[in-house]
Parts: sequence; structure tokens; C-alpha cells
Amino acid sequence: MEISTKYCYKELETYGSCVASNPTSWQHKCHDLKLKVSQCTSSHPVIQKIREDCSTEFEKFEQCLKENLTSPTSCSPHVTRFLGCADSVDLSN
Repeated sequence: MEISTKYCYKELETYGSCVASNPTSWQHKCHDLKLKVSQCTSSHPVIQKIREDCSTEFEKFEQCLKENLTSPTSCSPHVTRFLGCADSVDLSN
């Protein structure tokens, strides 16, 4: 996650602020910002490796968001699992 923040801080910050400011309509109102985060994070090889190795955890997080449109904070355990996975990815190869 530090890598995502390092290379895509502006995009992540803007998207996070949008989600927080629009608890009931974030999925619609923040869609373009989500795409910008995806474009940014998909272009860096380290981030690509994390996304590949932790795709299951990330998919579960995204599913949780879809199922909890009005309470995205209820997905905190999913974020924690994804971050734990990301921290354990071997970036040496």
C-alpha cells in the first residue's frame, strides 16, 4: 500500500475524500476517480505484483463495498486483510 500511496497519492486521496463525502452515492459520484486510481496503480510493476498476488482479498473488498453501499466503513476488515496480504508480497523477483 505504501507503493500505491507513493506513486498514486493524489488519486487515492481524491477518491478517498469523494467516498467519505458521499456515503450514499459514492459509487456513482466517485466512479471517474476510481478509474483514475485504477489507471495509476495498474501502470507500476510493483503494484501489478501486489494486485496479482492479493487479487482474492481485493475482490472480496470490492464485493463488500458493493453490498454495503451506504456503509463503506463496514468493509474495514476487508481492507485490513488486503493490506496484510500486500505487506507480505515478495517483491524481490
